[in-house]
Amino acid sequence: DEGKGKLTDILAPGAQLCARAAGGHNAGHSIVANGVSYSFHLLPSGLINPKCMNFIGSGVVFYVNTDSASSPSFFRELQDLEEKGLPNVRERILVSDRCHIVLDLHVLVDGLEESELGKRQIGSTRRGIGPTYSCKHARSGIRLSEIFNAELFEFKLRALERGYRKRYGELLEYDVQEELDRFKSYRTELKKYAVDQVSFMRSAQKDNLNIIVEGANVGFAFLCCRYFVFDTNKLVGWANRSRGRRIPLFRCPNRSGSSFIGLCLSFDGPVPRKEKGYETLWARLRNPPEVQALMLDIDMGSFPFVTSSSTSIAGIIGGLSLNPRSISESIGVVKAYTTRVGAGAFKTEDTAEIGAKLQDIGREWGTSTGRKRRCGWLDLVVLKYSCSINYYDSLNLTKLDVLDTFDTIKVAIAYLSEGAELDSYPADLDILDRAEVVYKEFPGWQESTTNCKTYSELPQKARDYIEYIENFVGIKVKWIGTGPDREAMIMRA
Repeated sequence: DEGKGKLTDILAPGAQLCARAAGGHNAGHSIVANGVSYSFHLLPSGLINPKCMNFIGSGVVFYVNTDSASSPSFFRELQDLEEKGLPNVRERILVSDRCHIVLDLHVLVDGLEESELGKRQIGSTRRGIGPTYSCKHARSGIRLSEIFNAELFEFKLRALERGYRKRYGELLEYDVQEELDRFKSYRTELKKYAVDQVSFMRSAQKDNLNIIVEGANVGFAFLCCRYFVFDTNKLVGWANRSRGRRIPLFRCPNRSGSSFIGLCLSFDGPVPRKEKGYETLWARLRNPPEVQALMLDIDMGSFPFVTSSSTSIAGIIGGLSLNPRSISESIGVVKAYTTRVGAGAFKTEDTAEIGAKLQDIGREWGTSTGRKRRCGWLDLVVLKYSCSINYYDSLNLTKLDVLDTFDTIKVAIAYLSEGAELDSYPADLDILDRAEVVYKEFPGWQESTTNCKTYSELPQKARDYIEYIENFVGIKVKWIGTGPDREAMIMRA
């Protein structure tokens, strides 16, 4: 909801390859195109663009069970998209054979693990994501490539079942033979989609394809491989190269630009906005309440209230075998205030009048779920911490217009523990809970900034606010969002 999708949309209209880098079917969002709403959970949403190839990388955990009525899965999502009229979806999706498989066993264990925590529950979606990543890092998980070896698959699945059975006993209501039988039917069909990630992504980058990186847990990013210039209607990529065939799968418009990756700071997904024009190949996101960002990173987030994958630049590079030298600019996207969904540390949260006002003006609730977001002042301690991890070259400050009517605006500039300032965002949640927040106050500008297009149009007090943020973190605010529409964006030279 901090607007990373909007910036990506503005900067990257010509996607040729949409790739998922991390996460699983636990998160979801909707895209509205031509009056039809499409739901995406596991599949990349580039499938909505008939000229875009799509890829699920090795950082993703992959769920295929078509019998589950409560959870989206690979084949179920493909079928839903076909029924809504999207063309050739099965010909425009490939999956890394290194993806780890989410089993029904993992789904059941996820619920049992969450129940064990009692009042200290993390807030799991209970879709098996955490247990699958746990098995992956314990080196006991099952990868897509191993499904095609029936004997090995059965051996590993039964070993997992025995281990969980020792822990949970009769609480684990699971039939291992049922799962084995299901995968017999999946095995042949899945082979059509499995490719070697390294050769596939090497080929895509060698051909300088315009790549959108999408992750339910990494927000959105855009990468084009170094500099690119495309000739109108020239075939520029052969996405099936790794499968031994050279079939032209897409064309691209005349386009040029430089490479960058865009990431985000806050805790939610892109802000809802209307579809604008056919010429943009990348459809706008409308209702993504579960898209997550840096502070939910498994290593660097507010552990344990995090997701199970890496949501930083490192996760994007590793989850897709991207060449880090292709990244020439990193853009951090942060709201002019802070929001969070669900449990977890939020030092600047305001549960009274200010928080309610931010929530109301900023429309801080999931448009599909109605779930309210927790709101508070911008936390520059967290922003600076984020900058130290992702090394942003510039920032995009969004939803500045939400602050237009406030008499006073605050930002957090330090945490004090026992009277001493902490050097950084602490890993120890007990220290964080006890820490005192130091704020700096600004007079509100109390003028409308909505739809301002140039920096000089902003009130001086709004510019003072922006420039203080720049000086505090040492990074230029290059983009400023002044409303939900695509055009409501200031770009500073």
